Amino acid sequence: MTAPGRPVAVLVGPPGSGKTTVGLGLAEARGVAFRDTDHDVEVTAGKPITEIFVDDGEPAFRALEREAVGRALGEHDGILALGGGAVLDKATQDALAAYAAGGGVVVFLDVSLAHAAPRVGFNQSRPLLLGNPRARWAALMEARRPVYERVSTLTVLTDGLEPQAVVAQIVKELA
Repeated sequence: MTAPGRPVAVLVGPPGSGKTTVGLGLAEARGVAFRDTDHDVEVTAGKPITEIFVDDGEPAFRALEREAVGRALGEHDGILALGGGAVLDKATQDALAAYAAGGGVVVFLDVSLAHAAPRVGFNQSRPLLLGNPRARWAALMEARRPVYERVSTLTVLTDGLEPQAVVAQIVKELA
């Protein structure tokens, strides 16, 4: 059990893994609130992530993201979803390690490109997937997979599963 003011579970994974959909379902199943750090970043910046990337650059976005993750890990007591690249930041990795060491659950929602593609749609709202989105996603996943695996305490492969089945699997693990 996590301490008060700490998330019940933190969801990490690449675009298309289902962090938001599963997170909302998991929050409902557990009777807690859902929070997404990408949303927090947009609220803080007063603009969508794509505009942050264009106007301010990726380093500015990553700084906002690091602050959002740190704040949420310390104050949110529901289900927390992190942006796909948040785990690349050393401070975020350290914060997740401390959270896990205190009994927190970090769930890596794993997904293959074949299953992520229809979910993501590889649209323009994902700035790191511009150009050749399938190749970019594969490259991002290759770079991020070891980090997702290192920071997580539970891995769920979402390929071919309905969101409710993923939620049920996580609920079972949290019990």
